[in-house]
Amino acid sequence: MAKSATLSGGVLQKVILSYTYLAIWIVLSGTVIVYNKYILDKKLYDWPFPISLTMIHMGFCSSLAFFLVRILKLVELFTLSRRVYFTCVLPIGALYSLSLWLSNSAYIYLSVSFIQMLKALMPVAVYTIGILLKKDSFKKSTMCNMLAISIGVAIAAYGESKFDSFGVSLQLLSVLVEATRLVLIQILLNSKGIKLNPIATLYYVAPSCFVFLSIPWVFVELPVFKERGFGLDFDFMVFGSNCLCAFALNLAVFLVVGKTSALTMNIGGVVKDWLLIAFSWSVIKDNVTPLNLVGYGLAFLGVGYYNHQKLQTLKAKEAEKKSQLQQDDEEGGGLLLTERELNDTGKKGDSQY
Repeated sequence: MAKSATLSGGVLQKVILSYTYLAIWIVLSGTVIVYNKYILDKKLYDWPFPISLTMIHMGFCSSLAFFLVRILKLVELFTLSRRVYFTCVLPIGALYSLSLWLSNSAYIYLSVSFIQMLKALMPVAVYTIGILLKKDSFKKSTMCNMLAISIGVAIAAYGESKFDSFGVSLQLLSVLVEATRLVLIQILLNSKGIKLNPIATLYYVAPSCFVFLSIPWVFVELPVFKERGFGLDFDFMVFGSNCLCAFALNLAVFLVVGKTSALTMNIGGVVKDWLLIAFSWSVIKDNVTPLNLVGYGLAFLGVGYYNHQKLQTLKAKEAEKKSQLQQDDEEGGGLLLTERELNDTGKKGDSQY
């Protein structure tokens, strides 16, 4: 009884700890999104320079990741060859920098709530690109589910009171680029057995993102800075705390990935989106229409069903692996038994002679 009570207490402690990490991740993720919106929105802090903001994040995260990995040695580093870095990590870094630039730019034109609704298209983009790059197989049931998600997002977009076609284009392009990045991670890294934790990912990817972003920055935002004589207000408290939140978010991802499952993170992501929509409506005073909610509700059901299908597929694969291992063990046991019988027979033959 005491042993079972100890075990149940240990399990309860792990569950509480896991969901505490998940709650921290939800809060930090929402904070970074709202904070970026506050800085970039012309009606709020009015600092509409998404490339510069993203470069500040990447420079800050690169420095802290280097400090944690090289100085404090708190994170184990997966050593990459120069060839792997240039052929695998750099393309992912280029896509990541483009995705961040586009998504941060969208905050200038769209509300936080509407952007979360558009992000529901991510499974559609990942599945479609996975089929095109032959990483996933076409299934009618899954494609019908993707169609339902798309219709839901379309309804939400139709009901958006402050629809901005340029902002929507930026966000949709961001989703497309991010989906391509996620599929390429599977093709270029995971297939080769390279699995990087979030801190190691920042260590390798953030510096390349900074370099890639500096190219459009020179042509798009640097002329504006020169025109204003670099006389833009730069509040170190605002940008410093914003960078700390962005880095803390990556640490939270590191904890959540290690302590929970991918499904838990997906569910947490859905909860985060609904909380952000509620926050955007109640605090920021964004207009959320009933048609917005109906459309996003349909998309939400589609995403939930898609995650359920993925979970069932993973369970089936795990069950198949366990069955195969049991079969191999039984065959191995049979071979050992046969060898033992042969040895026994040989010993009997020796004694008869």
